[in-house]
Amino acid sequence: MRAVHRIAVVAVPPVTTFDLSIPELVLGAVELADGAPGYEVRVCTADPGAVVGTGSLDIVVPHGLDTIDTADTVVVTGTGARADADPRILTTLRTAAAAGKRVASICTGAFVLAQAGLLDGRAATTYWTMTDEFRRRFPAVDLRPDVLYVEDGPILTSAGLSAGIDLCLHLIRTDHGAAIANTVARLVVAAPVRPGGQAQFIETPLPAETGVSLAETRAWALARLDRPLTLADLAAHANTSVRTLTRRFHAEAGLSPLQWLLHQRIDRARELLESTNLTMEQVAHNSGIGTTDSLRKHLLRRTGLTPSGYRAAFTRM
Repeated sequence: MRAVHRIAVVAVPPVTTFDLSIPELVLGAVELADGAPGYEVRVCTADPGAVVGTGSLDIVVPHGLDTIDTADTVVVTGTGARADADPRILTTLRTAAAAGKRVASICTGAFVLAQAGLLDGRAATTYWTMTDEFRRRFPAVDLRPDVLYVEDGPILTSAGLSAGIDLCLHLIRTDHGAAIANTVARLVVAAPVRPGGQAQFIETPLPAETGVSLAETRAWALARLDRPLTLADLAAHANTSVRTLTRRFHAEAGLSPLQWLLHQRIDRARELLESTNLTMEQVAHNSGIGTTDSLRKHLLRRTGLTPSGYRAAFTRM
């Protein structure tokens, strides 16, 4: 019987209630092939009971920091405590990291990890409006202000609000594979793949054509990943020029059209490896990646695994 992966979500008052809800809503939706839950999620805090929120809500948190002792992953969510987090929480986080647990943060939770010294010398991100303050207070951190999330060894950080959903989907994809991550993304009505390097949409203008979206063109392309698709093909479907298509793709998806296509094709390949017995040549063809050499190169770069290694690790057959 597989042991369930335990997640401890740390509420640091004053807690951002939206951020606090994300891990349980997303990770708690994981169901494995045998019907077992993929994660056990518990919210904890230094003083169990009512925890002050950053808005008008207070949250009742029943579990104390000893929850972290048996956790496999610790997630610190957004908080207003950017300079004076509870020392008990900081000590507990240091102990968890020293024990080899995976530690993550959502939004301003990165300030708490930085106060604990867990981000020194590491790449990290946080909510873009806080980047100047973060750089000023934590110069030893390699801050990446223009990405959705960063994974640096066992430490992960995400940008604000909905980027926490992307981070949780990334955890699911890492632990259980692309097929389950995409199933959960559909359940929570989120984009299945928003790579960590995608921009946070900082002051990004809306497309010039108000109300016009490339969603239909992206859906059209997703149905044709196994076919050669050029910028001209995408522009023709969107009834626009290549230049306008590229600009609008950046505005809506944070990536160039061809970067977006590659990410979708790699994710499709991962699903096929997990859920079918197709040969590597067939996986490469059906995902649009082309050759087995290209499949191997892109999968190694994204996951650190060869196609056969990935299939062995994540097969659901």
